[in-house]
Amino acid sequence: MKLLSLIVPCYNEQETIRIFYDEAIKTLADLKDFLDYEILFIDDGSKDDTLLEIKKLTKIDQKVKYISFSRNFGKEAAMYAGLENTKGDYIALMDVDLQDPPELLTAMYQAIEHEGYDCVATKRKDREGEPPIRSFFARLFYRLINKISKTEIVNGARDYRMMTRQMVEAILSLNEYNRFSKGIFSWVGFKTKWLEYNNVERVAGQTKWSFWKLFKYSLDGIVGFSTVPLSIASFLGLIICLFAFISIVVIIIKTLLWGDPVAGYPSMISIILLLGGIQLLTIGILGQYLSKTYMETKRRPIYITREKN
Repeated sequence: MKLLSLIVPCYNEQETIRIFYDEAIKTLADLKDFLDYEILFIDDGSKDDTLLEIKKLTKIDQKVKYISFSRNFGKEAAMYAGLENTKGDYIALMDVDLQDPPELLTAMYQAIEHEGYDCVATKRKDREGEPPIRSFFARLFYRLINKISKTEIVNGARDYRMMTRQMVEAILSLNEYNRFSKGIFSWVGFKTKWLEYNNVERVAGQTKWSFWKLFKYSLDGIVGFSTVPLSIASFLGLIICLFAFISIVVIIIKTLLWGDPVAGYPSMISIILLLGGIQLLTIGILGQYLSKTYMETKRRPIYITREKN
């Protein structure tokens, strides 16, 4: 019998651990004639009783495993740790807050086993219940990154997916420090089927993704899968040089024809501020790529394990 490994990243999720387990077991029971299972919880340096709740589950179910980080390394590190430490023929990534419906696991397994897919991923049909401003910037991000990147990032895509062992090994071969898994899943290729479902509210607790964290995460995606921003910086520099050259010619002609009137103070300040802003923008773009390169060259581990069973 083949093995299904469920990877469940957790950060301060003491309220949802048992609820998730009870719901997941119901679906896994429907698959018991086809698949054995293991559930690997990744405690991402939680400060509440998340690890304690996971340990309670290990006492009632020997198929529940856990890895606890020495500190909070982020969801990307948690997903990588899960992929690196599972043994399953099929591997599924899920959120513990039940925004990823466990009942879809059955359809995922059938698509891989009987339809020849290497991966079955999920995406939301809508963003009902999400703040409008957050939904607006999310849609803007997907439109932007798909225009400037050769790697397609599906709008509304979730991390919730089931993959074959072959695809997981391909993902693990990309052991880069700065990870954007939505892009990595797409970059490695393989035959993927998409399942759509309506947005589901968290079963308990609060989201750990603030607007600022999502903004920084989107920058990681853009920098990790496109070099177009560097081209934009170069293009802006070229345009400004051309504009400056034309301005010099115009000033010379005006001086020869009508003399040299005193330049306007407001216009001079505006031009200085414009050029200064563009310079800071381009330096910032260069800095983003340089910082990512700097972190990669350090070769630091993606995560550090404090405890595991």
